[in-house]
Amino acid sequence: MSSVVNEPLDMVYLATATMDSHCVVTGWSDGAQRLLGYRPEEIVGRAVTELWAGETAAEAVGRCLAGRSKWSGRAGLCHRDGHRVEAEALAHRVVAVFDTDLRLVRANAEMEAAAAVTEDRMRGMRLVELLPHPESEKTEEGMRRALESGERQVLEVYVRVPGESREHAWTISLAPLKDRRGRVYGVCFAAYDTARRHQAQERLLLLNEAGKRIGSTLDLAHVTHELADVAVPRVADFVGVDLLTFLDQGEEPPSGRLSGPITMRRAAHRSVLPGTPEAVVGVGELDTHPESSPSGECLAEGRAILYQVSDELMVRWDALDPVRAARIREYGIRSELVVPMRTRGVTLGVVFFARHRTPVPFDEDDLLLAEEITARAAVCVDNARRYKRERMTARALQRNLLPRRLPDLAAMEVTSRYLPSETWAGVGGDWFDVIPLSGARAALVVGDTVGRGVEASATMGRLRSAIRTLADIDLPPGELLTHLAGLVTRLAAEDDPEPPGATGATCLYAVYDPVSRHCTLASAGHLPPVVVTPDGSADILDVPNGPPLGLGTLPFEAVETELSEGSVLALYTDGLVEGSDRAIDQGLEALCEALAQPGPSLDALGDTVLRTLLPARPDDDVALLLARARALGPDRVATWEIPPEPAVVPRIRREVTARLMDWGLEKLVFTTELVVSELVTNAIRYGRPPIRLRLIRDRTLLCEVSDFSSTAPHLRRARTFDEGGRGLFLVAQLAQRWGTRLEVHGKTIWAEQDLSDE
Repeated sequence: MSSVVNEPLDMVYLATATMDSHCVVTGWSDGAQRLLGYRPEEIVGRAVTELWAGETAAEAVGRCLAGRSKWSGRAGLCHRDGHRVEAEALAHRVVAVFDTDLRLVRANAEMEAAAAVTEDRMRGMRLVELLPHPESEKTEEGMRRALESGERQVLEVYVRVPGESREHAWTISLAPLKDRRGRVYGVCFAAYDTARRHQAQERLLLLNEAGKRIGSTLDLAHVTHELADVAVPRVADFVGVDLLTFLDQGEEPPSGRLSGPITMRRAAHRSVLPGTPEAVVGVGELDTHPESSPSGECLAEGRAILYQVSDELMVRWDALDPVRAARIREYGIRSELVVPMRTRGVTLGVVFFARHRTPVPFDEDDLLLAEEITARAAVCVDNARRYKRERMTARALQRNLLPRRLPDLAAMEVTSRYLPSETWAGVGGDWFDVIPLSGARAALVVGDTVGRGVEASATMGRLRSAIRTLADIDLPPGELLTHLAGLVTRLAAEDDPEPPGATGATCLYAVYDPVSRHCTLASAGHLPPVVVTPDGSADILDVPNGPPLGLGTLPFEAVETELSEGSVLALYTDGLVEGSDRAIDQGLEALCEALAQPGPSLDALGDTVLRTLLPARPDDDVALLLARARALGPDRVATWEIPPEPAVVPRIRREVTARLMDWGLEKLVFTTELVVSELVTNAIRYGRPPIRLRLIRDRTLLCEVSDFSSTAPHLRRARTFDEGGRGLFLVAQLAQRWGTRLEVHGKTIWAEQDLSDE
């Protein structure tokens, strides 16, 4: 008999001893000596029960000796020096004992079953004769080392024993046996089937790998392909991932129990066979599954199902899905797992696992493994779904907040480009705008908010609305950015009381006047614009750069430059010029080169810039605004310097009438005379010289009166007995639009009349 003892922290049996039928120790290994302190000459020949500290264990050993049963458990053993040793113990009939010639002396029932030979027939045979296999030769070499060194040997071998279908792992313990005088007289051979332990380790490694590989991105297709790559061939010979169609557009999942025919889209599949010929549908194609099909049952019941393919099952599947049944027969699929993909209470789809080349069918352990891998993938798929939904929401919000079409301006020809980021980081808050202003002027805006997603898009919308409101009251660029910076600071404090900077943006604001051809620009931390002259040279415009919005409310300095007619002004965001493969300086140089290339139109120039500077999938959002400057010549503008004397008003009216006649605007003479009289008279009475009157014939007829007083008039309704107060009210009734804009020196009151009927 043998008693095999190990310490609790060791996975391999360390101590081996043999006993005869009278419970007398006949062999003692070095491991037993290290564990309990007895040398072979001290213990061989003594009763083994002397080593057990407890009646229960001793009785179990006695029962084991009486038959072929075995006992295992935790036991207390007596050390030579008297202290108690706690260990895991196994007492059973001898596995096998070989003599010094490596010939079998004794064998137990397990050894008989493993070799499919009785003990009597095995006695005197070598292991290589019992199990002809290279691993047997390796084991005999270990026996020789144990005999020569007197030390225990442990081997890991892979062998198929009679009656099994495949090789699996065994742990072989080879312990030298010593008599009372310490001489080695044989080897105790103990083989332990570690296949399940090995499989458990493999499964743990696979789950660990799945956790690392699945979900490396937030791309839905990529996640499902990662799932298939992990599972083939280590779990299955074929894997197919089908997702419910609500995931296509990022919609909310269906509520309630799934029933009836279910339509899903094949998201990914993989096979050990080239070309995945087992697949019934291709990746991206739709497939409808009957309610009583494997996938229908799986989704309806909300649990994984293991199918061992049988003739009876094939008859049923022939009726349900003859195409899929034919594929099962053609490729010899013998076992299937159908696992629902669910997480956070949401059903996402189903995963098919099939074996046709692996000889061993799926078992319950495989089912648990497939469920665990699918569950981990489901979390990643749901994260991708949520990200996709947020991304689509952010894009929709941004589309609605950005200009749907650019205005038709007399001041300049404009075109724009906007490309949202195609990376996992999501949509940013880049924006642009073109705002018509009084006096035939136009404002150009480009900006970039901090952050990404819906929040960045919402912030962008608030800033764009605020800029339009401030532009409507004709604030100069520097002053407009100062007001906007204060607004961003307040919004950041309302949204998040943390230190400033969590909410912010950069912005470039430019105003172009086609009459003077002057362009005034101010920047809040934004990249400078590029000016392309009519001769084709492109240069970066030097604009004083203030802090980004939200990082202070200091006054922003503006710069004024003159643009030649036909010049192109390019405003853009950093996604156009900065990327993972280049610095901003390199991007700016490339932008200037692209803008300098001649093109048939402004639209063509925009396409050239994007094609030259951007990869197929931009790392960041990109906004580009191109504006070609126009000029309003003297034939469309008339100007008068007005002396501060009421007597000049009649003369001014006559000269205005003459100019309108020259322009062919006879129908507007009466109303224009009234508007001019009222505005000029008010300037003479309440303003400060110098006073100037300007008529601009654009798509509207614009009348402007400027003076050096900063006091702006207010529209009010005059009472019955008031002598004045009706002039501005009359102007508001006659004009299509009117307003006041404050300038560096004084103000300008303007009124527009429609020319659409002229």
